[in-house]
Parts: sequence; structure tokens; C-alpha cells
Amino acid sequence: MTAELACPLTAIPAPARPVAGGKAAALGELAAAGLPVPSGYVVTTAAFRRALAEIDPDQAIPAAMERLSGDDPGAVQAAAAQARHRILAAPVPAAVADAVTSCYRALGSPPVAVRSSATGEDSAAASFAGLAGTYLWVLGTEAVTEHVRRCWASLYSAESVSYRRHQRLPEAGLAMAVVVQEMLEPRCAGVMFTRSPVTGDPSVIVVEASWGLGSALVSGDVTPDEFVVSKVTGQIVRRAVASKLRQHQRDPAGSGVLVAGVPAERRDQPCLTDGEVLALARLGRRVSDHYGCPQDIEWAAVDTGDGQAARLAVLQSRPETVWSRRQPAPAGEPRARPVDHVLDWLRGSR
Repeated sequence: MTAELACPLTAIPAPARPVAGGKAAALGELAAAGLPVPSGYVVTTAAFRRALAEIDPDQAIPAAMERLSGDDPGAVQAAAAQARHRILAAPVPAAVADAVTSCYRALGSPPVAVRSSATGEDSAAASFAGLAGTYLWVLGTEAVTEHVRRCWASLYSAESVSYRRHQRLPEAGLAMAVVVQEMLEPRCAGVMFTRSPVTGDPSVIVVEASWGLGSALVSGDVTPDEFVVSKVTGQIVRRAVASKLRQHQRDPAGSGVLVAGVPAERRDQPCLTDGEVLALARLGRRVSDHYGCPQDIEWAAVDTGDGQAARLAVLQSRPETVWSRRQPAPAGEPRARPVDHVLDWLRGSR
């Protein structure tokens, strides 16, 4: 029963997305392919459905969400808050709590990141990026179980519900898995795009980095360093080192994260060496080659303590959705004869 409710990332059964949600399915696939993914496990959608069957046996919550209009933010906020309250006020079923605890102890009971993994997120059609729960530096069995419940409730954040209503995504069958992974303490972290997020250029990889945890960049607390790497030459073709005033780091008092100032001598220094930027770009190409499409990747760089290049880890990967949805403009109008294209070009060059 434990395996049905929670299992290691490397043991997610196929088809993965209905069992583990988008985020965990992607991480499990990358880990199985030998890419550097932190150790962890997934609390499956079966665990979520077991909890919701006790909380909402008549499925009134998804029915209420379906009736909402994305253009009525007040109604969305009120209905979402009520749904979250019902989930947070209910006890976690004993079998689910036992499965969460058993896998956590098998991991070694370290500080962990507890992150949502909804069945509808991180797909080519919808990303849900940043709309559901993510909790860092969670420590202890009770805290992990509680944050799993918070991730379940985040399926009904006002932002997430509003997004689904605007996208006209069905509520029926939607479920929330939860990823629990060993927490890293990175020197720096960030995001990487395997095509330009600004121009859509597929010949470059863009790396963004800030000191400490990547949550500083994702939340907008800091302007990151940016490096652009050419896939053609394998070289860094552009760099912009920002003044990074804040960083997210582990709270020295215990679990959780705090915002701290970056020491003055590091604020205007690049987070990454050129070698590390190029290593990240190679890692990004491996991920995008694995999926066969451009990716939006979250990563972390952890110092090894031996003076060598940082150890790189993939924290999340999702398909790039903005430029992939756009049809490229034709290079030219079709002509009756190939030579007509040459004649057009000669006339235009006069």
C-alpha cells in the first residue's frame, strides 16, 4: 500500500503523469535517464484522492470550481479560500501519513523541499509555473506531512483556480501529487532556457543565476546575472552581471528560508565561472535532447569544497510554451519555379 501512496522518484510507474503529476513525472524521467536530480520521492495522486474522498465525498469542491468564471476574481477568491480551508482543517489519512513518513525515513530524514506536482502542470499546453505550493528546508516527519497537505490545498489557490478557468481546463480528474526531495544548499541557482525567452531564437541557451536559493530569482526579489551561450559555437556570446542585493538562504534558527543581504564584495561578482556556464549549457542540451523540445529548467550549483567546479543539479524541467505555440513566419512566398526566388533576390539587391 505504501508504494501506491508514495514511492521513490526513480520508481514512478507508467504512465507517470496521472500518478505523479507533471513536475514529479519529469524529475523521475530525468533521474532514470542519468541526469543529476536530487534524491527524493513522490506522494502520489492516489494519496490526494484518498484524502479528498474523506474531505469531499460528493466532489462538491471541483463542481464549485467548474461553475466559476475567470472574469469574477471575487468569486474565485472566495470559493478557492473555502476549498483550501476544508483541506487544511482535515486530518491527513493515517495510511497516507504512514507512507509519507516511511519514505522520508528511507531518504534519511534530511531537510527537504516539498513541492506541488499537479496532473495538469508542466505540460506543453499549460505550465502552472509558480501557482502552487513550494516549501523549502522542511525538517521532520510532522512538518513534512503538514507541508504535503499545504501542497494539496495549493491546488485551490486563487491564482491557480483563476488560471484554470481562463484556460477552460476541466476540474474533474485534476489531482495533486507532491514531490519531496533532499534539500540542497547551493552557492547559486537559477533558471535556464534552451531557446531565447525574449526572441525565440533556438540557436542559443540563456542562463540566469543569483546567489543562494533559486527562489530569490523566481519570486522577483533579485535581478539575476544573464549569460547567453551559442549552440553553434559552444561559446558565451553575451553576459550581463547584475548587482545582486538580496539572496534567499536557510534560516540558521532552524527550518525555513529567510531573505538576507548579499555581502558587498559579492554583489557585483558573477555567480558562475565561464566553465560552469558552459557546463550548464551542456546540461541544458542534454535535457532538451532527451525531451526533443525546448525546455525551461530550474537548476542549482553546489560547491564541492575541493576548489573544483560546482556540482550541478536539475530541480525542475518543463516544456517551453511561449515560443513553441507560435508558428514561424514563412521565409518567402512560394514561387512557381525555384529560379524565381533567385530573380526576386537579385531585383531586391539593386
